[in-house]
Amino acid sequence: MSKKILANDGIDTAGKALLEKAGFTIVTEKVAQADLAQAIQREGYLALTVRSATQVRQDLIDACPNLRVIGRGGVGMDNIDVEYAKSKGIAVINTPAASSHSVAELVMAHVFGMVRFLPDANRQMPHTGHTQFEALKKSYSKGKELRGKTIGIVGFGRIGQAVANIALGLGMHVKAYDPFVKEAKIALTISGLASPVEVPIATVSLDEIYACADFITLHVPGGKLLGAAELSKLKKGVMLVNASRGGVIDERALIDALNSGQVGQCALDVFENEPTPLADLLKHPKISLTPHIGAATEEAQERIGIELAEKIIAAFNAN
Repeated sequence: MSKKILANDGIDTAGKALLEKAGFTIVTEKVAQADLAQAIQREGYLALTVRSATQVRQDLIDACPNLRVIGRGGVGMDNIDVEYAKSKGIAVINTPAASSHSVAELVMAHVFGMVRFLPDANRQMPHTGHTQFEALKKSYSKGKELRGKTIGIVGFGRIGQAVANIALGLGMHVKAYDPFVKEAKIALTISGLASPVEVPIATVSLDEIYACADFITLHVPGGKLLGAAELSKLKKGVMLVNASRGGVIDERALIDALNSGQVGQCALDVFENEPTPLADLLKHPKISLTPHIGAATEEAQERIGIELAEKIIAAFNAN
């Protein structure tokens, strides 16, 4: 009998093909959260794969005793009760390596946009560009170059290292903080060179990053990192990027810091109340916005699908 998998938030065709070749039946039709437990039991699914949209909590796990594998297409697993699932003998897997470069490129896209006021310019030009062109030109005349600026990377795992790789290529100074990393080197890939160049990265305290960084990008698994007190410690006019988890920055405190000028600009790909972010964030002229698309590139999704498929196959073969 074919082993059935519900890919409730979809899976790339390359991963789907790998699973089908291994004898699995993959269903990609989306099931509403309220109907998920019933569908899993009714259809006899042995594995469930999700991204960030579907929640896999204790009640769902209890209602589906036949589940053998839960897979997360992506890095963070805050939408899954991981330890509880493991206690029930369910293998829980994710794909931490697949999307790092795509997330890092989005981070730097936001940084480029902020230093040249692109988010607000793109808001204003369609409305007033034909009548206030010169005024807009003047208001966006104080752009900055990235070369020579300091970027602080909080969380120096795969994504943080990928950000460092790009930042070094731009001539930026890189400082990193990670409680689990005391010394860091990254392999800087340069087109045309046969081998990567090893570059040491300064690992410093959070307080040093807060004090000296012109840009701070967050790559942590969750928690409350930047509240009002922490935001007050940052270098005045700092630019922040959060493409990690919603809630890592206190959103109300962020708005106050933007309004006061303590924070110059901020870029957000994740939000505390997804999928209904705080309206004041979405309307703020100093915030660059994307709807949680860090891993949403064709290349990353293919890698995620393949890594997920390989790990599902291995999990079933291990049992």
